[in-house]
Amino acid sequence: MRELEERILKDGRVLPGEVLKVDGFLNHQVDPDLMFAMGTEFAHLFQDAGVTKILTVESSGIAPAVMAGLAMHVPVVFARKHKSVTLIDDLYTAEVYSYTKKTSNHISIAKKFLQADDQVLLIDDFLANGQAVQGMFEICDKAHVKIAGVGIVIEKVFQTGHQLIADRGVRLESLAQITSFDGDRVHFASED
Repeated sequence: MRELEERILKDGRVLPGEVLKVDGFLNHQVDPDLMFAMGTEFAHLFQDAGVTKILTVESSGIAPAVMAGLAMHVPVVFARKHKSVTLIDDLYTAEVYSYTKKTSNHISIAKKFLQADDQVLLIDDFLANGQAVQGMFEICDKAHVKIAGVGIVIEKVFQTGHQLIADRGVRLESLAQITSFDGDRVHFASED
């Protein structure tokens, strides 16, 4: 998605440890026009996948997932990372390690929001080592739902997440694929 790549080049910052900071438009301040364009693109990419629900993890996956849900006219469910007094039982849970925060979180979804006949599209902001997607896979397995695919806003193809999804035989669509960082420069697969 050229518009996203241009925005990454304009407003993204490469930090030590192969971390890309995109807090000006994706995961702190959100650009709703860009989110809508990304949601529309996900809807186009997965239009024939029979998606009945979209699943993401709070918090940075919510904006692109909601826009995809709007474009596809399906509900969006997000796994919570934080305990809530209203979310206490009948839960699907998984443990997820955050590459950028260097911490583990237990994510939870109320069982009533995933049914065995659902075709679930997983959406997340980044794919690096695939831990968030792995946690969502685990929840989907526990709920016995079908995974229609994985939609990623920004994928670092040089890390292990892509292979994790390929090993599951699940379709992966990424809107921007980063092949490397060279100093403070981002290189995309579309350049090759």
